[in-house]
Amino acid sequence: PYGKLSADEQSFLDNQVETLCGMMTDWELFQEFDLRPELWDYLKHEKFFGLVIPKAHGGLGFSALANSEIIAKIASRSSALAVTVMVPNSLGPGELITHYGTAQQKSHYLPRLADGRELPCFALTEPGAGSDAGSMVSSGTVFRAADGKLYVRLNWNKRYITLAAISTLLGLAVKLKDPENLLGKGTELGITCVLVPTDRKGVEISRRHNPMGVPFFNSPIEGKDVVISVDQIIGGAEGAGRGWQMLMECLAVGRSISLPALATGGAKLLLRVVGSYAATRKQFGLALEKFEGVDEPLARIAGLTYLLEASRIFTVGAVDSGIKPAVVSAIAKYNSTEIGRVLINDAMDVMAGSGISRGPRNLVANIYIGTPIGITVEGANILTRSMIIFGQGAIRCHPFAYAEVKALQGGDVKAFDRAFWGHVGFVLRNSARALLLSLSRGYLASVPSGPMRPYYRKLAWASASFSFMADIALASYGGALKLKEHITGRYADVLSWMYLATAVIQRFEAEGRIAEHRAFAEWSLQYAMTRIQIAFEGIYQNIEIPFFGWAFRGPIAL
Repeated sequence: PYGKLSADEQSFLDNQVETLCGMMTDWELFQEFDLRPELWDYLKHEKFFGLVIPKAHGGLGFSALANSEIIAKIASRSSALAVTVMVPNSLGPGELITHYGTAQQKSHYLPRLADGRELPCFALTEPGAGSDAGSMVSSGTVFRAADGKLYVRLNWNKRYITLAAISTLLGLAVKLKDPENLLGKGTELGITCVLVPTDRKGVEISRRHNPMGVPFFNSPIEGKDVVISVDQIIGGAEGAGRGWQMLMECLAVGRSISLPALATGGAKLLLRVVGSYAATRKQFGLALEKFEGVDEPLARIAGLTYLLEASRIFTVGAVDSGIKPAVVSAIAKYNSTEIGRVLINDAMDVMAGSGISRGPRNLVANIYIGTPIGITVEGANILTRSMIIFGQGAIRCHPFAYAEVKALQGGDVKAFDRAFWGHVGFVLRNSARALLLSLSRGYLASVPSGPMRPYYRKLAWASASFSFMADIALASYGGALKLKEHITGRYADVLSWMYLATAVIQRFEAEGRIAEHRAFAEWSLQYAMTRIQIAFEGIYQNIEIPFFGWAFRGPIAL
């Protein structure tokens, strides 16, 4: 559904967020390299760190849409300030306790997190474990102390942890062991999330990273023989070993909101700044916007900003509906940050010297400096595209493939037969549909009427071709598919741009087919269709199919 802010959410955006944005400029923040004390106090007093914490526990209880709107607005003022607000409301102690914490953890920590008495951070990345979080070596060992109670002894070395240097409450992911099976769940419990007060003996936060010179707190954090009660496991003893599930579910939600909002807010700022500059700056007696070489990047900035806003609203609508969209969140995170990179490069091209000369009136240079950060966090973009969006999502999102795998693993012959023959029928139907839509250029698709009708047709055609080619890839590579990144990356591109095109159509229709927006929508859709075509061509050139590979590189590609 196309969401709408509540009265309380709109009031907060119009008042508290506006006030915050006027308290410190991005230039001042970069010069002072920290928020001013009065700004920290305001963030805490107005519960900016409790946007998603339920009202029953002292937070604001805002929707995903409101969270996204707030981060996007702040990002249009300062990306560093937006990150400071964004992180406590994303993957971390607040969200984890809200969804998985015990009643005692909720009653104690959530009110303190909401009003800033506790500042949280969450530590996952290690020197040897980045995108491959499962290879972490940080550990926890359950033991019984002399007082008869159960404790966990923790040892860890984490890095690149935002807010760690000023945090008071650390959310920590470790591999938990229970050598004596004291919890009754086995000896190797796996990844577990725990809560560690940062003033606990053995915790060391003595250094600070400098991420591209962008002034937000980010640092390594270490712990040696740090002892906590078993009650500090998120979810209590029952939460032991459930850390991976917690992280994946919360990351799916967080990636849908934070970085897409950050990228969209930055894009809106670039659109205003670069558009104004191109209209007022003259060369050879003409405004820059009159030059065809300049109007091309201007069109790209305008069209892709419209697309980013459409994707942002579409994606958070899924979250507010109760969905935890793992694949869609990866699409949103990857594409919003990559598009952001395209837009800032276009902005710098147009603004030239005024873009590279830093000062209080330069509103684009700091965005350029900080852009690589969004590319790397919450899953590096290279691996998100080549491994996660399609490589891991293909089987789990397929209507039959995952059921087939589960049936084989469980030895359920009848369930496998049902899934297998359902899969066969699915492939045959898709083959016929893809063939008919290809021959008719999409005209045989049944689609709604209106100005978006041609694009509905093209999307129907693309989706039929994609579904058919996905089954071809599964049949050709089997379990090895996720390692064929030249292929999976291009499938990810098709899927991504189909999703983004769908978001654009949804925005245009939901907003009432605004005449002035039609040019932006159509440009975005034409751009998306071009990207889809390029990705299909890459699939045809790289896919390896016994006996039929030549056909995809020849007649079908044509």
